[in-house]
Amino acid sequence: MHFIHCGCKVNQYETNAMKQQFLEAGYKVVDFEDKADIYVINTCTVTNMADRKSRQALRRVKHENPGSILVVVGCYVQTYKNELEDIEEIDLVLGNNEKKEIVKYVEQFKTKVTDVMYQKEYIEFGTTTYTDKTRAVIKVQDGCDRFCSYCIIPYARGRVRSRKVENVIEEVKEIAKKGIKEIVITGIHIASYGKDFNYEITLLDLLEELNKIDGIERIRLGSLEPRIMTEEFIKRLKKLNKICNHFHLSLQSGCSQTLKRMNRKYTADEFEKCVKLLRENFENVLLTADVIVGFPGETEEEFADTYNFLKRIQFYKIHVFKYSPRKGTKAAEMDNQIDGSIKEKRSKDLIELSNRFQKEYENKMIGTYQKVLFEQEENGIWQGHTSNYVLVKLKTDKNIENKIINVQIEKSVKGSLIAVLNN
Repeated sequence: MHFIHCGCKVNQYETNAMKQQFLEAGYKVVDFEDKADIYVINTCTVTNMADRKSRQALRRVKHENPGSILVVVGCYVQTYKNELEDIEEIDLVLGNNEKKEIVKYVEQFKTKVTDVMYQKEYIEFGTTTYTDKTRAVIKVQDGCDRFCSYCIIPYARGRVRSRKVENVIEEVKEIAKKGIKEIVITGIHIASYGKDFNYEITLLDLLEELNKIDGIERIRLGSLEPRIMTEEFIKRLKKLNKICNHFHLSLQSGCSQTLKRMNRKYTADEFEKCVKLLRENFENVLLTADVIVGFPGETEEEFADTYNFLKRIQFYKIHVFKYSPRKGTKAAEMDNQIDGSIKEKRSKDLIELSNRFQKEYENKMIGTYQKVLFEQEENGIWQGHTSNYVLVKLKTDKNIENKIINVQIEKSVKGSLIAVLNN
């Protein structure tokens, strides 16, 4: 069988977890080129583009492997289950709650999609998921209660459910035994971790426990809500020696008026204060952010506010998304929807700005020494990432997979740094 995942790190984690279930049940996982009897596609629905990629994946599978069994799961399924059930190429449709029992449903060949809005507790896949050799994605939370006006994900994933601390610790300890040095903490809205426990335990409490686990050398955080970055939070976080100095912040707009229409719970000024705190407390901190352009009602003046805000903040990288209406969200019904050509121009402007900041940041790293976790090799060139998640390449005959090595940065080439060994 073969697995295809679309979208975020949560989907990556859950795809690995489903893969592990099938391996334990005696199934063999193969590459796409090897042809499989069963294909599982874990779909995404965060944007129209994500929908399109999910549909393209299922069409490709059936076109190239007409005799195979096609199983479609995930957020796109959860949101558009009625439409998918009418597509004759799909053999089995499963919702997000059913992923944990996918082997049973495949063997029974029974379609099942429950309403995630009624799910109150975190669903465990098992103790330890299938992981890569050098970096493991750890899902600690599911669901979101924010209901941003543009976002369909709360309807696809349900309300906030946090994973029990002891289960997270158990999985991370097992991962450490495999020799994996870096974990990535992910979820749909990890800043809400503990909300369903009445915040008797919080994300910080969980991170402090994970920081104690021997063998794990890096803890990387997934996308964070900026409002969690209070002075108290950052001071406690700073004390954890394994936390990576890379933070991805969910900005969406640098204009307070646009943020209000998006139902985001902070202003541009509050976000900027968060950035200032991070830069004051973490050495060589690298910040990235998500930004949506062309949100309904975004005027030229509002876009200019965002552009100037980003120029002032200077993120290492800006992930730019053109607003796409999601049926069932408040924003899809708003007046003053923005023309596609305007979205395209604004997107291009921000991408150019992002590329400039990335190049400037990488040039400043030339000549410095950086600790890099090397992950994979191709044609004698190893590549890995610094603690602040800059891609580094190194030519060497040595096997340095899963090793953290201090190297000197020699030059910057096309979005990556070229290093030499520090002799």
